[in-house]
Amino acid sequence: MTCRQPALRSSPNDDQPLGDSKLMADKKQAESAMETGTVPDEAPDPLGGGENAEFPSAVEGRLKELEVRLETKEKECRDSLDQLLRVSAEFENYKKRAAREQEEFRKYANQSLLKEMLSAVDHIELAIKATAGGAGDDSTIAEGLNLTLKELMRIFEKFGVTAIEAEGQPFNPEFHEAMLREECESLPANTVARELQKGYMLGKRLLRPSLVVVSSSPPES
Repeated sequence: MTCRQPALRSSPNDDQPLGDSKLMADKKQAESAMETGTVPDEAPDPLGGGENAEFPSAVEGRLKELEVRLETKEKECRDSLDQLLRVSAEFENYKKRAAREQEEFRKYANQSLLKEMLSAVDHIELAIKATAGGAGDDSTIAEGLNLTLKELMRIFEKFGVTAIEAEGQPFNPEFHEAMLREECESLPANTVARELQKGYMLGKRLLRPSLVVVSSSPPES
């Protein structure tokens, strides 16, 4: 009796080439890695081995070079800013100094002219003293001279000219010029006893010193 051997059933995958099976396995592994967020152990290191081994050190060297250049530029910027601030401060000081000098020039530009005009004031004051207490024409002249003197003093004050108070004040060589010394029991020593000629200030400057007589202590008996 003859027995028949049953025919072997072929697997559905038997007809597929081995290469296709490998691709399918890799595909499934990749899909699984994407779902789990893991990388297969056999995944190659993109920076490992071969020519890629020098890549990290090259990047690190380039970063250090850029850091050095950045520090250099930052220092240059700081230096430029400091220089700009210094120049700005110097310019502000220059403007203030120029404004002060301009104001000083404006205030004292007429100093020589005003000083010359003081002699006219002196003559008017002498004429007033000469006609003081007179009657008739002398009184009229004195009145006119007083009006003229007041107008001159108004103009002087407009330009910053003021008279120096001298009589009864302690002698001050910065503002007074001693012409004589005389004994005076009613005043302390080194006090202005009389004023021979008025002194004047132009702002804070001395326009003309006062010519004065200075008191001295009487000799001890």
